[in-house]
Amino acid sequence: MDPAVCPKPGRSFSRAASALRCLPFRRAFYALVEQEAIGSGALCDRRDWPVFCFLTMGPQRVEDHFIWLIRLGVLRREVDGQGLTDRVRLTPMGRRLLAGFPGEIPRAGLAERIHQNLRRHRPRL
Repeated sequence: MDPAVCPKPGRSFSRAASALRCLPFRRAFYALVEQEAIGSGALCDRRDWPVFCFLTMGPQRVEDHFIWLIRLGVLRREVDGQGLTDRVRLTPMGRRLLAGFPGEIPRAGLAERIHQNLRRHRPRL
C-alpha cells in the first residue's frame, strides 16, 4: 500500500486490503463497479468474465463474495426507487484501497488466504 494514499490505515482498512488480495476478483472488476453497478448474475453471464475474475464461479458464490466485501466496507448495494437491489458499487473506502494498488492486485500467499478464510468463516476463533 502506498503510504501517501492512506498515511495511517486502521484495522478495518488493513483487513479489507488483505481481503482484496485473497478474493478471486481482478482489478478490472473493481474498476467496473466503480463506474457502474452490477449484480452477481450479470457478472456470471458476461462472456468476458476472465477479465474480471481469476476463477469461474456461479452467481451464489459471487454473491457470497459481494456480501463479504459489503461487510468489509469495500462495496455497497445499489439503491433504486424500490429500495435495495442485487447490484453493487464501490464505496469511497474501496476507492482509497484501490488507489494503493497501482496495477493488478497482487495475489495473497497460502498463509494469508487461510488466515482470511478463518477470519471470514470463523470470526470467533
